[in-house]
Amino acid sequence: MRRKDREMDPVFALEVIDKAAYGVVSIITDKILPYGVPLSIARKGNNLYFHSAPQGEKVMHLAQNPYVCVTFVGEARVPDDFSPEEMRKIAAGEAGANHVLNNIFTTEYESAIVKGQVVLVEDEKEKIDALRIICEKYTPAYMDYFAMAVKASLKKTHVYKIEIAEITGKRKRV
Repeated sequence: MRRKDREMDPVFALEVIDKAAYGVVSIITDKILPYGVPLSIARKGNNLYFHSAPQGEKVMHLAQNPYVCVTFVGEARVPDDFSPEEMRKIAAGEAGANHVLNNIFTTEYESAIVKGQVVLVEDEKEKIDALRIICEKYTPAYMDYFAMAVKASLKKTHVYKIEIAEITGKRKRV
């Protein structure tokens, strides 16, 4: 990582993953082209889980090359804490343009990047557990109906596990 001052520890990166609305899974196609797809991803321990239809472009590429990179963005915002009067004072001050550039024309963010290998979950118990983890993250208010949903969809749903091989976290604050 070029900006070591923004590097965060793996625990921070896992926290970003847990609260991120989605992750973008980047895959290499058979034509060595990039392919990125945003997915609803949930974590248990050192594994990430997502579900999928049994066919499609993503499924085809993962069968050919299971190595992926997943990007998560937690909080991100452009600082807007300055009134027009404060902006004029900042711009006229000694730090001037550098202060404006570094503190206003920037983005505060937190992110995590995972590299790993995707495995199709074949074991029915692990598959149901993974679906439960995903549903607890994205639809916690409807868990009373989880068993019904699993019964209706288990045979026609693929579940994938990404085993985390490498993880990095990064944060910028103004």
